[in-house]
Amino acid sequence: MTDQSIATQDLSPEVIARAEALKVEANKLFKDHHFQAAISAYDQAIELNPNVAAYYSNRALAHIRMESFGYAVSDADKALEVDPTFFEKAIASDEDVRSAVDALGDIDSIVVEESYAGPRLEADGTVTPEFVLALMDHFKDQKMLHKKFAYQILVQAKRRFEAMKSLIHIAVPSSGRLTICGDTHGQFYDLLHIFELNGVPSPTNTYLFNGDMVDRGSFSVEIIFTLLAWSLAYPDPDCVVYMARGNHEALDMNRMYGFEGEVKHKFNPATFNVFTEVFNAMPLVHIVSEKLFVVHGGLPSTDGVTLEQIEKINRFRQPTGNDIMNDLLWADPQEHPGRGPSKRGTGFQFGPDVTRRFLELNNLDMVIRSHEVKENGYEITHDGKCVTIFSAPNYCDAVGNLGAYIHVSPSLELKYEQFEAVPHPDVSPMKYSPMRGFGG
Repeated sequence: MTDQSIATQDLSPEVIARAEALKVEANKLFKDHHFQAAISAYDQAIELNPNVAAYYSNRALAHIRMESFGYAVSDADKALEVDPTFFEKAIASDEDVRSAVDALGDIDSIVVEESYAGPRLEADGTVTPEFVLALMDHFKDQKMLHKKFAYQILVQAKRRFEAMKSLIHIAVPSSGRLTICGDTHGQFYDLLHIFELNGVPSPTNTYLFNGDMVDRGSFSVEIIFTLLAWSLAYPDPDCVVYMARGNHEALDMNRMYGFEGEVKHKFNPATFNVFTEVFNAMPLVHIVSEKLFVVHGGLPSTDGVTLEQIEKINRFRQPTGNDIMNDLLWADPQEHPGRGPSKRGTGFQFGPDVTRRFLELNNLDMVIRSHEVKENGYEITHDGKCVTIFSAPNYCDAVGNLGAYIHVSPSLELKYEQFEAVPHPDVSPMKYSPMRGFGG
């Protein structure tokens, strides 16, 4: 590649113009989902003029679409090397953009047509358990919620999440149990099966859904609205469904793996924009009864990180770069000690010694995480101190794995329950994804 020390002013106008033309060509290829071709065009633009931060940032997005996350991080770093204020300026340019919720306008004035035969919220927008039960039946029959009620649920959920910290402390009901579920990935009919086997949420039968509720499966809209509605169905402090952000509650992943397309097909682009804000507000970590550290991905990439530091993370953004937030969403355990590179191209892998030190530092007993499909639905590693739970059986109609969830008693006794996939309507996974195929 051309020497980075050559300044733009040392290049001829013809070279600069050719590089810009290649960028325009690459942008069009990107828009048309020809990501590898876009990368090649960005390569040529950078070869001609290596001093434009936008070329690197645009190529980083194309690498993300190709799941080359390591290359994407490298390009983001290069953009900052070329222009240390590049991302600050990009953020500043968006400061005056109104929120997606504001863009919805006056929700109360939306008319619900007489022909709509589905469940309705209370006149003041209150979500009740009876409404959620009716909603699940409605979704089971492949019918959609009216957009007015969808908007009301999203706005209430966003406000509730925004009031929480990035790490929240929860307790097991004293006369009941907490059930921890891993990835459900748009497999709505398997979620219904969980509730059939384990009971619907209630003050004595609470749930924690540990991220990756959307994408892959083609009933992500049904899953996320069901869970958001249950999270609102009881007033504070009697929450019956807790929800954590996973790496798939993120804009780039939603664009690749189907959620964006599904929301736009079943609702509209404005609804998807609000979902992005809701996901940005979701907590990252739950501490159960002060002893169980529940996170979607894994542990921080450096030692010495405390719960207080995690609690103060600014999560109201997209997960990018090498920071604690990205670690929590993307990291995976490994068998051997220490830390190593991730097979995913982003995040890293952590060994049993890393888990032990983190637990000891923060006076915790166990890490419970999700993020990885497991043949038996769960896996216990790191000398019993790290558990992976995955709740999407026969993942993407292709893997043949069991699903599982964890019962947590008031005494913190753990019981693992496995279950098989159930039939669903003839809608294939990834139907709404531009990739339209099964990926890793």
